[in-house]
Amino acid sequence: MSLRWVVLLAALLVSAEPAAARAPLSEEEALAISEAALGGTLPDLTLVDDTGRSVALAEFRDRPLLVNLVYTGCTDVCPTIVASLHPAVEVAQAALGRDSFAVITVGFDARGDSPSRMRSFARAQGVSLPNWHFLSGSAETVQALSRAVGFTFYPSPAGFDHMAQVSVVDAQGRVYQQVYGGVFEPPAIVEPLKDLVLGRERSIWSAQGLVDRVRLICTVYNPNTGRYYFSYAIFIGIAVGGASLLLVLGFLIHEWRRARPGPA
Repeated sequence: MSLRWVVLLAALLVSAEPAAARAPLSEEEALAISEAALGGTLPDLTLVDDTGRSVALAEFRDRPLLVNLVYTGCTDVCPTIVASLHPAVEVAQAALGRDSFAVITVGFDARGDSPSRMRSFARAQGVSLPNWHFLSGSAETVQALSRAVGFTFYPSPAGFDHMAQVSVVDAQGRVYQQVYGGVFEPPAIVEPLKDLVLGRERSIWSAQGLVDRVRLICTVYNPNTGRYYFSYAIFIGIAVGGASLLLVLGFLIHEWRRARPGPA
């Protein structure tokens, strides 16, 4: 993906605090900040969902988490990102389980992104999937979260310049991977989630570990349908290979018996 897609312009009259203004970053600098966040841990922050309920990030520490920052006044980039993320999350929930991970979309315009605005934004994008939360928070909270995930944004003459990214966070709250761009295919989201949900690094020396490793290997993407499915190809290959080996072994034993000299 070209770096020109990493930092995208979202149209909105500047509503941020004047103190938030700073010199624009180059695309390379913004990308470097984003990549430097990998391996870092999300702070214990508390935000507010679209019903006004307080939501602590610690509530998501038991499973992987997708973090997406937007602002509700955007009419171009942010809706496009969420519209692209929506089918990818649907595919991931179908392949991995609807409760196997969570998604938070956080409004970074602290003055404009109220709970009601976040609720309207979600409704406008047609998002009503389980375990997907639209959150807002104070300027300090939003800035702390954006620093933790390496998300940069700042006012520009036409509105906000900001990263176009989705951060994949593991069950311990560590930033595992960044997914860049305004539009992406489902594997860009599902593959890192597969690693975390099914435990690519997990030991296979247990029943659950072995089952998860088989699911990890055999859950594959079909670009024709845009869905993941469980492929039995590996089992068929093992069965065919095993049968072929037995046939060869049987033939060799038969020939050995034929060539063996009989009793004198």
